Order: sequence, then C-alpha cells, then structure tokens
Amino acid sequence: MTARKRQRRAAGIHVIHFQKAPMEELKSSASDVHVRPADLNKFVRDIWRSAGSSEREAGLIADHLVMSNLSGHDSHGVGMIPRYVRTLHEGGLKLNGHVQIVRDTGALLTLEGNSGFGQVLASEAMDYGIERAKNLGIAAVALRNAHHIGRIGHWAEQCAQHDLVSFHFVNVAGFAQVAPYGGMGGRFGTNPFCAAFPRKGREPLVLDFATSSIAVNKTRVAYNKGVEVPPDCLMDHEGRPTRNPRVMHEAPFGSLKTFGGHKGSGMAAMCELFAGALSGGFTTHESTRVKGSAITNSMLSVIIDPAALDAADAQVEADAFIAWVKETPTLPGHNEILMPGEPERRTRAERAAVGISIDATTWTQIIAAAQAVGVPGDRINSVPVR
Repeated sequence: MTARKRQRRAAGIHVIHFQKAPMEELKSSASDVHVRPADLNKFVRDIWRSAGSSEREAGLIADHLVMSNLSGHDSHGVGMIPRYVRTLHEGGLKLNGHVQIVRDTGALLTLEGNSGFGQVLASEAMDYGIERAKNLGIAAVALRNAHHIGRIGHWAEQCAQHDLVSFHFVNVAGFAQVAPYGGMGGRFGTNPFCAAFPRKGREPLVLDFATSSIAVNKTRVAYNKGVEVPPDCLMDHEGRPTRNPRVMHEAPFGSLKTFGGHKGSGMAAMCELFAGALSGGFTTHESTRVKGSAITNSMLSVIIDPAALDAADAQVEADAFIAWVKETPTLPGHNEILMPGEPERRTRAERAAVGISIDATTWTQIIAAAQAVGVPGDRINSVPVR
C-alpha cells in the first residue's frame, strides 16, 4: 500500500486505533513514510491547534517533537502524538497551561506544572533558570508534575544557547518499568540524566541518556516496526532475557534493565529522589503507580554561568581535553572517537537533507490521532509524504 493510500484510509478513522506489529515474525513488511522536517512541523502544529492548543503551544510542541526526530531520537519524536492525544482524551493532559511559581528564594525556584504540556512548561522553567543564572551566577529550578517533557537534551541545549552550563535530573513518576539491579520486575521509570557544556563559537557538548538500558519509547518504535531490541536490555515477567519488545507492550509485562548494572540502578534512584522528591512532586511506589496513559515528569535543573566562576581558562582546557581524547587510537570497527552531542548533530544534518523516516504503523497511528482531534481529511491528505 502506498503512503498516500494509507493516509486516505486512515483519514476515515474517527477513534484512535493503535495497530500491533507482527510479533511472531518480528518483521515488518510495510515501507516507511518519509516527510520533510518543515512539512512534518506544520502538520504537528495543525494537529495541536485542532486539539485546542494556542499557536505558541502548538509551535513549541512541534519544534520539540520534530527536533527529536531530526536528532535521531525517534522514541521522543512525533511518534508520541498518539499517546498524547489518548492522554488528552483521558483528562491526564491539560492544554494551554503555564508554570506556576510555588516558591521563589532567588537562586532557587519551585514550579508547579499541573499536568500541562511538558514542552511548554520545561521551556518556561528554563527561561526562569536562565534569567536567574545570568543575574546570580547559579540557579536551581525544580519543575514538578509536568506532562511528558520529552528529550531532556532539548532543555540543556536551551541553556547552552545562552552560554550556560546545566545538568538535569528527571523522574518518570508512577511508571514502574525498569527493574533495579539484581531484581525482577519494574520499580521505577527510565529516569534520564542530562548535562551540557557550552563552547564558544562551537556546538555544546550534550550528554543525555536514560538510566535504563534503552528508553522505553525505543521499545515502542521497535514494537511498531516489528523488530528486536538490542541484547541485554529487556527481561520478561519471569526475569528471562529477551529481545522481543512485546514484553513492554502486551501482558504479561516484563521490564527494562538499567544501564551499567548497579551504576545505572543507583543513578536511577538518585534521579527519582532529586527530581520527584526534592521538587515536591512524587516518587514511584505502589500507591502512586499510574493507571492511565499520562506521563508525569518532574525535573531538577541546576544552571550555572561559567563567567561567575574563577575559571578563565575553562574553554582552553576543554578544547585541550577534547583534542586529546579524539586522538585516541581506535579499535576495529570504530572510525573515530565521538564526544557527547556529536551523533545527534550528524543525524540532524543527514535527516534535514533527506527527510524524516517514520515507520508505517506509527504513521497510521499519527493519522488516526489527527483525525481524532478533528484535523480535516483534506489537510491530512495534503501532507507531502513519499
């Protein structure tokens, strides 16, 4: 079936329907859809304007999701739209919300999200933190109870654009999908950590990773494509290793492993406490486990102005270190040493030129979600895909 025929068929769907990938064969026969970033951005804006978002909110959502795809993080890109729409219909996502200041002591700021769009709330939280860090040299911003804030690197990059260092602890409150080291069964979320180091006249270094072996939404991408995940990432409900993403999307549910064994497990626990507890939000335990589709994030961000430190040679030292590391002789199968953020920048350049590829199942789900919020069929059919 061609991409255009898939669009026309999906345009007649009036409820959100999520197709399952063929798990027995773990193989997808349908071809991907390719969309130019600008066209995809416009379509995402139209989806959220139809859902009721303001022009600004729709733009922030579209910019964030499409940038995630451009950066190679399809797990946090436009494939999240069907879940967002489902959560909106369940009442777990509030449109056109803004952060509310709960406590302000100058360099420390606590903000309430009230289940508003994370792409808006995190952007506003970083705006506050950037302003405070520039005025005071440092700021700590606790954002609590935001709906999914997406790719955390986006917020570190926002700070780096203002020549500010930042690091961020995030919890996925109420989602018990990751097993602690040595355990069987989920007890906490994928709980990402991120840090960025700005570089004068160059792209910043950006480290952004889930403390699980892979992000849970990467299992969704694999599930929709009907392919396996990398080894040593998943276990089934009996603790047996598996590469089949079905265990994260069909009962009986399995769990993700942490990265790096006990180290990732320990870091996940600290992200849970720093983000969920210190923000005044909530941590994951039996009484807080989420029943619906909503994704609740809290984030503790520390933002620093390097100019406020006694480090006149910081950039020189950073450049010398990076050059030294990149001169490392490579092992077989490796062409060069990459620094944090370089893979994403290269993927952005490539996808900006050739377009963003979306698997057929995910695209059908996006079209169904668009129809569910009232995007007209002629607008859906007008999206240039190949």
